[in-house]
Amino acid sequence: MITAELRRAILAAAGLAGAEPLLRPGPAPGSYASSLPFRLAGPGQDPRDAAAVLAARLAGQPWIAAAEVTGPGFVTITVTHEALARLAIRMANAGPACAESDALRGRTVPAPPEPPLVAAPGWPQARAALAGQLTARLAAAAGATVVFDPERSGYPAPAPPSLLSYGDGPVAAAIAYAGEDAVRFALARTPPGGPVPGDAAPEAAVIARHVLANPAYAVRYAHAAAAAVLRWAAALGTRPAGFMPRLLAEPGELALLDALSWLPERVAVAARRGRPDEFAGYLEELAARTMDTMSTTSFRKIPQISSERLWLADAARTGLAAGLGLLGIGAPSRL
Repeated sequence: MITAELRRAILAAAGLAGAEPLLRPGPAPGSYASSLPFRLAGPGQDPRDAAAVLAARLAGQPWIAAAEVTGPGFVTITVTHEALARLAIRMANAGPACAESDALRGRTVPAPPEPPLVAAPGWPQARAALAGQLTARLAAAAGATVVFDPERSGYPAPAPPSLLSYGDGPVAAAIAYAGEDAVRFALARTPPGGPVPGDAAPEAAVIARHVLANPAYAVRYAHAAAAAVLRWAAALGTRPAGFMPRLLAEPGELALLDALSWLPERVAVAARRGRPDEFAGYLEELAARTMDTMSTTSFRKIPQISSERLWLADAARTGLAAGLGLLGIGAPSRL
């Protein structure tokens, strides 16, 4: 995908391998800024000089519309509108692989055991164990070699209980009430040192709420909303077919494409930092973009919907499903 390819292009232009291009969002959809020139600049050297060299080398790429020096030494790359729009087709066709990259290739990451959440003695233990498990999953998607380490983390894991026997702990009670997917997302989005779900309110009642203000519901609902567009269109005999990039140009559509383009990069950064909560936060942002776009008139009038917008709905569905899958959470087509 775009950020994964941009990573490789920047490092190739810099003559580096295995480094970090330090990408951040640019000023507009389809633009990406790198602070790598600040690291490339030698003592007393102006980072803008290093940025200018990178910009000149990147400008020749056919999928890059512009590469320029910005600010005190950033290099900002803007991809062509066609490259950004065609991301819709590429993500839809890639399936779960749309979240993958080689950003952590050559690194080895320990994979802790994955005891069932219902066995957790309390919320802090469940959050810590899940964070280790999800970090390993994200690292694997970013190209790292994952090695099982039974002593890395986790809590004593008894035999998995039956569906009718969840135990007496607060996590097990919340799972029995709200479902494991909702509990996993609530724990996944909890930052280190942050309040675990049971500290803030009656946890099961909060996690189980079917309202868009509940992130554990909103991300899965956004996936279902994108899937519904495709389902309704298919019922009318309409499926994604041809594609004209210029027909995806509405501000909301470009913003959604831009958010989708960051998927593999957000996976890699969260894995490198050991912060799956940051990736969960990204999925919340992607869900919000998806809902904003799927709610516009262009997507509500299914009989007149264009093939390009069906591809975009499929890309959003695919990206959200891939992200939820990395968190070990199901992506329902109906909610």
